[in-house]
Amino acid sequence: MLKSWDTNLLSREKQTLRSFFLLYTVFTITLLSILGAIYYNFQKDLMLQKNRLQLSYLANEQVLRLKALHVNFDKDRTYPRDKRFKSAIYDSSKKQIFSTFGKKHIDFNEVIYMEDSKIYLIKEPESYYLGTKYLVLEVPSNNAWLSKVYKTLALYGVAIFLLMMVFGYFLLKLLLRPMREAIELLDRFIKDTTHELNTPVNAIMSNIEMIDKNTLDDKLAKKIKRIDIGARTVSNLYQDLTYLTLAHKIVSKDENVDLEELLKERIEYFSLFCESKKLRVRLTCGAKTTLHIDRKKITKVVDNLLSNAVKYNKVKGSIDIKLGKNYFEVKDSGRGIEKAKISEMFDRYARADESVGGFGIGLSIVSMIASEYALHVEINSEFKKWTKVKIWW
Repeated sequence: MLKSWDTNLLSREKQTLRSFFLLYTVFTITLLSILGAIYYNFQKDLMLQKNRLQLSYLANEQVLRLKALHVNFDKDRTYPRDKRFKSAIYDSSKKQIFSTFGKKHIDFNEVIYMEDSKIYLIKEPESYYLGTKYLVLEVPSNNAWLSKVYKTLALYGVAIFLLMMVFGYFLLKLLLRPMREAIELLDRFIKDTTHELNTPVNAIMSNIEMIDKNTLDDKLAKKIKRIDIGARTVSNLYQDLTYLTLAHKIVSKDENVDLEELLKERIEYFSLFCESKKLRVRLTCGAKTTLHIDRKKITKVVDNLLSNAVKYNKVKGSIDIKLGKNYFEVKDSGRGIEKAKISEMFDRYARADESVGGFGIGLSIVSMIASEYALHVEINSEFKKWTKVKIWW
């Protein structure tokens, strides 16, 4: 029932769905269990009341036999028995005088009850024949009523459970609607924003590249540098938003990508960002490593990792990049991530630190691309000290 709808949900919606569905299922099963227990006890009491009249007749017959034995005790000391039931007699202190069903704990607070598929009736004779205060009859229970109860509970239980699940499905859709509408509104805003950003961003970056910075004085060069950093930041954001909204339409063009060459190229691209925060960047490479992947997509992975390493770093901090045979990793000396939040970092719009700008989509994009190419992403962090993101295959 939920399959077709569930495939379109975002991870946080899925988490909400799972939590609600689990809670709702537990509530439904608990409610059905309580109703089932009430119905079972009602049917048991009804069965006992039906048996009570018949057992009372049998008890009266047994009392007459006890009376006869009491009167003729000197002549006959044989306890009266009956094939229809077993019986026992107890004195006023509830101590057993004689029994045909052996030692058995009797609940003298009840008149009739069932235990271990046996029905027990407690009767107090008018006279203390043979010292009897209590006469107890035992008969086997006819389990036909129990089978009927189980069949009824199974039939109506399943029907009510399915009805409750259908009701829960529509209730859940109603509860998730505001979340879905909010996300759709944000997605529409992102699409509209990216559409409007393209032209002015390209114009700014093209004009900056045309400026001969060697002819500028230091003060003006710094201003141009700040404009360049701002334009690149907006450009990176534009590219991320475009990928996020058009990822399903992008056709991959896989090729062998030299990762060392790519990392050096992207480090150079982010050099202005690093200089603005006085960050030390160190690249350590092992053997020559290539990866068969779409160049634009692996570039986007690297750019998002470097962007986060710069954004969440401290002034005069460091960024260490390592490239191995089957992995590369980016480690920064910045704010770190709380352990409880690490598992949420790949969710769309999730951010480790709300004080730093951004939409929280970088690692979500990294995760999407990693899933497409069977790459593994691992985040390790020590809060307020460092964060390391490793991509391996």
